[in-house]
Amino acid sequence: MSFSISGKTAIVTGASNGIGLAIGRQFAKEGAKVMFVDQDESALLQELGNVAEDSNIRHFAGDLRERLTIANLLSATIDAFDRVDILVNGARKVVSSDPIDPDDESVEFLLRQNLMSTLRLSQHVAKRMIRQGEERGDQSANGAIINLSSIAARRTHPDLMAYSVASAALDQMTRSLAVSLAPHRIRVNSIAFGSVMSASMQATLKDNRSLRQNIEEHTPLNRIAPPTELTETAQYLASDASGFMTGQVLTLDGGRTLLDPVTAPVH
Repeated sequence: MSFSISGKTAIVTGASNGIGLAIGRQFAKEGAKVMFVDQDESALLQELGNVAEDSNIRHFAGDLRERLTIANLLSATIDAFDRVDILVNGARKVVSSDPIDPDDESVEFLLRQNLMSTLRLSQHVAKRMIRQGEERGDQSANGAIINLSSIAARRTHPDLMAYSVASAALDQMTRSLAVSLAPHRIRVNSIAFGSVMSASMQATLKDNRSLRQNIEEHTPLNRIAPPTELTETAQYLASDASGFMTGQVLTLDGGRTLLDPVTAPVH
């Protein structure tokens, strides 16, 4: 079975750079209608340019931590493409944290940014998918939700406590939503990645050759993957080829989590 997503409509968040942008471009290349979403409108315009109205690509800028923004995004997607079949929750941030500082608000910040905005958007999109299925009146799949997580959910690094906590919560949310939405034929899966050149990793490794070498040495495949290597996994999860897969957290890290040296970076 092919990983076809041709003719489907996808919302991809965090789509102005890195992994989100790569997934959005891959989906559009494979014939999907794609709404590219990011908080940074100028970055979206720089990457996408002036998109023609008859194109299968649109963009939307806004802060997904705000409920009104989520409602407006869904309305814009329906206005442009009439439906939504795929949601890729790629909007996330990585910040350093101090686990023993009572004034450190990084956990609260990342739970709101990486978890709650993802949950609320997933809830709104799922309701739309359910309605579409009821209108169609058949027993075919109603949709697929894909979350982008991190191997930090399973590893411990003091400077990334907040990010690790938010990632672990996101993985559990994936499993919980998968069970809740299964009766509605909506699948929910997650991709936990580590040794992939996301925008945050690129910024972390800038002018830091020793850190890059450290990561590569602690990755069995001995390299950091480009974002494009994650796009086909996302397409598989979005396609009917993964029709019996839900509630799963797939790991793409070059084997990084197979090793466990405490002093090594978690990427």
